[in-house]
Amino acid sequence: MPASISAVTDAIKTALSTVSGLRTYSFQPEQINPPFAFPELTSVTYHRAMGLGDVEMAFTINVVVGRYTDRTANDALDAYLSPTGATSIRAALESDRTLGGVVQTLILSSAANVVAVNEADANFLSVQFQLTVHA
Repeated sequence: MPASISAVTDAIKTALSTVSGLRTYSFQPEQINPPFAFPELTSVTYHRAMGLGDVEMAFTINVVVGRYTDRTANDALDAYLSPTGATSIRAALESDRTLGGVVQTLILSSAANVVAVNEADANFLSVQFQLTVHA
């Protein structure tokens, strides 16, 4: 039986918590306090194999880095986008492709949408990563 969506989002949160200095959540927090990250379920595909043997879940991993015009935030963005290192989102998620045995495998395929998020008249630098999980 595939893992529940809640179990998968909690496991993603745990994997992201290994990124140095990054606050992590299982869902979007009410207040912006960067840097932080959270998964957002975008789709579930059933019938990838007989008997629910492979349910595919697509997630967008949202990372809010810091103030949009802050040089430190832009430097941190480089580190989060790096394929390796202590602050690499890719390295954190792909270091254990089973998320502690919760899923069969996963792949972080891309990062896109480096944009400003506006909250309380302040702009924050953010980036979105695309994660595919096979539960």
